[in-house]
Amino acid sequence: MESPPPVRADYTAADGLTLAVDLRHASGAPTLLFAHGFGQTRGAWNTAAATMVAQGCRCVSFDSRGHGESGRVPGGEYHMQQFVDDLLGMAQAQPEPPILIGASMGGLLGLVAAGEIRPTPFRALVLVDITPRWETSGVERILAFMQAHPDGFASYAEAAEQIAAYLPQRRERKSEQQLRPLLREGADGRLRWHWDPALLAGSLIGESERYQPRLLQAAAKVEVPVLLLSGERSDVVSHRTVDEFLALVPHARHAVVPGATHMLAGDANDAFTAQIAGFLQSLSSADAVAGAAIKQPATRC
Repeated sequence: MESPPPVRADYTAADGLTLAVDLRHASGAPTLLFAHGFGQTRGAWNTAAATMVAQGCRCVSFDSRGHGESGRVPGGEYHMQQFVDDLLGMAQAQPEPPILIGASMGGLLGLVAAGEIRPTPFRALVLVDITPRWETSGVERILAFMQAHPDGFASYAEAAEQIAAYLPQRRERKSEQQLRPLLREGADGRLRWHWDPALLAGSLIGESERYQPRLLQAAAKVEVPVLLLSGERSDVVSHRTVDEFLALVPHARHAVVPGATHMLAGDANDAFTAQIAGFLQSLSSADAVAGAAIKQPATRC
């Protein structure tokens, strides 16, 4: 049975900027809040969210500021704290503390919020191929792709060709219908990526490296359950960065998705969502055990 389309909504951030939101299954539980990576849109979660809705979850995804259909910061002054505040606001707007599914940038923002804010805004965290310290070469490859075509493309077919070269592990090329939300047609008729060019031209990229000490400190303070998912072929996380993270967050679980790269959800959605479903089941089981312990009288020696 095909999942119904999401309900489109707007969220007004603390500074007045409007963020585009998709809501699926308004009465479901638990709430999963999906936060995409740098240069992505909420559409990156469409297949995963539809899968989790079919399992009864309430799914919320949104475009980060400067991405997709969300507003752009006047003057192009983007800073990491703006993104943290947006994510925190989105979490607090939910009827219950959500489980954050954060990919790359979205996961890092979640770590900051979960480690620094009390009460913790999330019930649990799923970090998708990201750790507080990352492999610089992998991030540089992503940025190189984002910066490669400032003049855009003459057609959707040309854009699809470039994506296919960037993601050779994908079997199918993106169709024009799939590409339409990712590109904007300019006054010159050229198709350009959905993100604000100021995201790449400003100070935001430099801030990400300076954020690493803050991220490491925040990770050590995370108290909620954590699942770290990494791609077997990722060039952004490594055994080194994963081991460091697990030392900081010893209660975290880690699973490797076979064959997947940094674009984990898109590469292997079935395996990705199966890991999330298993994690949710473990949370439900833990809640049931805790509830039973509360109801039972204390055992006396």
